[in-house]
Amino acid sequence: MAGQIMDFHGIVMYQKEYRERDMLVKFFTQEAGKRMFFIRGAKKRGFKMTADLLPFTFGEYVGDIRDGGLSYINAAKDTTNLTHISEDIIKNAYATYMMSLLDLAIPDNQLLGGWYSRLFHGLSLINDGFDEAIITNIFEVQMMSLFGVQPNLRGCVICGRTDLPFDYSESYGGLLCQQHWHLDPNRLHLDQRTIYYLRQFSAVDLTKLKTVTVHDETKKNLRRALDMIYSDTIGVYPRSKRFLDQMLTWNGSRPTSNK
Repeated sequence: MAGQIMDFHGIVMYQKEYRERDMLVKFFTQEAGKRMFFIRGAKKRGFKMTADLLPFTFGEYVGDIRDGGLSYINAAKDTTNLTHISEDIIKNAYATYMMSLLDLAIPDNQLLGGWYSRLFHGLSLINDGFDEAIITNIFEVQMMSLFGVQPNLRGCVICGRTDLPFDYSESYGGLLCQQHWHLDPNRLHLDQRTIYYLRQFSAVDLTKLKTVTVHDETKKNLRRALDMIYSDTIGVYPRSKRFLDQMLTWNGSRPTSNK
């Protein structure tokens, strides 16, 4: 099946062996959505694009883009590896989880819209030393809509008030003000600082983020809340999340990093 030769911007998600000497590499591309590329001879000694196809590498490529079956990479023009993510097992685990969510949320070959830019900036922030847990939380909150879940984080879902303490209700799909907490005895019972960050994360622009500082206790509460929402409401728990949870258990709490 004939394809279209085109220049594209891409982020390498993962690679896997294919046959004896070849490889499959999955990309997020700005111009053609998610694509799986067949790389002939990728495992041969001296293969010239080895570094260009490593996970967490981004840049400009030339490829034969095909809507049916596998696409092909013809050349890599200008690429950069996010080395701090590649070399740090915790950053790597968070970044992999972010990409896994986007992989699940948007079908292959479908344009990513603004999500290519969001992914690129999110990964870049993690690579530059921003708190990987918080960048991932922002990604999770904003990505809910891709799974068909759009919680109301602006005001109370019942009366619309914005001036009272809130809690999150999975049953009502958003925030309940204090006057309506009695309507959902199974609300998440979140503290107001955690609610504040959930509301902020829904609107923050990752391309303009300059600093992030969240107390460790609030980070734990954010993780608990988002885990419950993704498990109970969205029903998504990728393998990379299981690995991330294991890593955090093995390594304990990492000190908050700020930029």
